Amino acid sequence: MAIPFVDLKAQYRAIKTEVDDAIRQVIEEAAFVLGPAVERFESDFARYLGVDSVVGTSNGTTALQLALLALGVGEGDEVIVPAHTFIATAEAVSHVGAKPVLVDVREETGNLDPAALPGATTPRTKAVIPVHLYGQPADLHPIIDFAESRGIAVLEDACQAHGAAYRGVRVGSYGAASCFSFYPGKNLGAYGEAGAVSTNDPDLAARVRRLRDHGQSRRYYHAEVGYNARMEGIQGAVLGVKLRHLDAWNRARIGHAAYYSAGLSGSDVEVPVTAPDRDHVFHLYVVRSPDRDELREHLTSRGVQTGLHYPVPLHLQPAYEPLKYRPGDFPVTERWAREGLSLPIFPEMRRDQLDEVIQGVRSFRLTAVPQANNR
Repeated sequence: MAIPFVDLKAQYRAIKTEVDDAIRQVIEEAAFVLGPAVERFESDFARYLGVDSVVGTSNGTTALQLALLALGVGEGDEVIVPAHTFIATAEAVSHVGAKPVLVDVREETGNLDPAALPGATTPRTKAVIPVHLYGQPADLHPIIDFAESRGIAVLEDACQAHGAAYRGVRVGSYGAASCFSFYPGKNLGAYGEAGAVSTNDPDLAARVRRLRDHGQSRRYYHAEVGYNARMEGIQGAVLGVKLRHLDAWNRARIGHAAYYSAGLSGSDVEVPVTAPDRDHVFHLYVVRSPDRDELREHLTSRGVQTGLHYPVPLHLQPAYEPLKYRPGDFPVTERWAREGLSLPIFPEMRRDQLDEVIQGVRSFRLTAVPQANNR
């Protein structure tokens, strides 16, 4: 049985009529850039998150970049970023002229460790970006408490956490601003690139709206040098349809994750841990094994697609050699990079597909050559 890592075709089949009608309306209105569909989605998503404003952007990376600019982060500033995240989190910092200052993550979740913040903070620190990695919220209260005590802005990277909650409140509503990616494979995904910034600060929202549209607040009157970072109308229409299904899809993901964890109990892999007071929405289901690469080969041989998120930590990426970090600087992050393996998870997965993945993982030790545990 071939099992894809994600199956967007199956998702489309389930919502085809709704999506086709929404896209057709955009085409008939010729509202291809921003427009009514984007405005409706911004309003609906703000209501879903419980925030005052959502500003649609061209992708999640530009959302982070524009949010940092709107927070006043720029040349000579420093921004604290977890070493275990997709590079876009740090790229956005670099693109506004600031320096990413990396910190290690917690062993059990892979999320930013609040205990690392004091040692990473300097007089140049302007912001911290907690990432809700894999769909599990970071430990926001101690991060926010520390940031407020030092006058540091908190910018949530919620690009993998649509619908996740921390202490009963949806992420995307805690920081001075929060950023989302709607890359197609996300829990809430567009049919192309799209992103958004959410905030309760009207001035910050206004500036992001201006920056995304060449620095103009009305046509051809440019208050500042901006960017072309607008959401397309078709993406707004697709996201508006999908938002209505998000909670049901997340419940399916959570159910699949629980089934995986029960089926893999007592196996040779570590299953994900959901920390207390978190509603994890399992954008990714990441197991850990000291024999990760061999396990991946074994699953591939059985037709099971897997992913690596992320095999090279930020501090060891060639792009960030100028930061002068070395192997061993962030040992927990490095273990996650060596051991993490993402198993297939998407709402439309069938029970027989889940069983096949579980059987594939559990059969690994029957065929693999044991290796020393490198913990």
